[in-house]
Amino acid sequence: MSENSTFEAEALEQERWVVLKQLEEWIEIPMIVLSFVWFVLVLAELIWGEGGLFEVFGTIIWIIFIGDFMIRFVIAPSKLTFLRSNVIILLALILPALRMFRVLQVFRILRVARGLRLLKIVGTANRSMNALRRSLGRRGLGYVLLVTLAVALLGAAGMLVFEPAGEVEGGFETYADALWWTAMLLTTVGSGFWPATAEGRVLAFLLSVYGIVVFGYITASFATFFIGREAQDQESEVPGMGDIASLRQEISALRADIHQRKS
Repeated sequence: MSENSTFEAEALEQERWVVLKQLEEWIEIPMIVLSFVWFVLVLAELIWGEGGLFEVFGTIIWIIFIGDFMIRFVIAPSKLTFLRSNVIILLALILPALRMFRVLQVFRILRVARGLRLLKIVGTANRSMNALRRSLGRRGLGYVLLVTLAVALLGAAGMLVFEPAGEVEGGFETYADALWWTAMLLTTVGSGFWPATAEGRVLAFLLSVYGIVVFGYITASFATFFIGREAQDQESEVPGMGDIASLRQEISALRADIHQRKS
C-alpha cells in the first residue's frame, strides 16, 4: 500500500470516528431518557411480571436500542473495538429476541431462561449507569448515590424473582423484603438469609462486590464532609481552617520581614 493510500485510509477512519462522535452527541438526550424509561419497565416486569402496556413499550424501546446499536456499529471504523466495548449492551439487546422463538420453552426446561434474565438485569444496570454518567456530566458523590439506588432497586427485583418465598425456603414474600435485604447487603451489614438458587447467588455476589467497592467511597465522602464542617468551627477539637489561614499569613509576614532585613 502506498503512502498516499495509507494516509487516505487513516483520514477516512478518523472521519468516521468524528461522525460517530457527532451522532452520539446528537442522540444523547433521547437515548438517556429512553434508558431511564427502560429501567422502569424492566423493574416493573421483574416485580409484577410481563404483559400489557409494559411489554408493548418495552418492545418499542428495545427496537429503538437495536437500531441505535446497528447504526453506530456500521459507522464505527473498528468493528471489533466497538463490539468489545459494548459486549454487555449487545447481550442485553439479544435477550428479548429469544422470546420470539418457541425454542425458549427448551431454555426454560434447561433453566437457561433464568440465567438470561440475570444477564438482562446486569445489562440494564450497565445501561442505567451510563445514562446517569452522561446526564450528570461527572462522576461525583451524587452520581455514586444515584447509581447505588438504581443497583439496589434492580437488585432487589432480581432477588424477588430468583428467590421467591413460594419456591425457596426463607425466600422473599414482597419486594419490600427483597429491597431491605439488598440494602443490608450493599451496606456490608448482611442478614440471616442467603440465596439458594444459582442465579440468586451470582446476583448476590455481584451486589456484594459492588457494596464493598462503593460503600467505602460513600463513607469516606461523608466523613470528609463532616470533618470539613468540624474544621470550620473555631471551638472544635479539629484544627480549624481559620487557624491554618492565620498560620499562612504569619509565615508570609515572616518571609517578608526576612527579605527586608536581607535587603
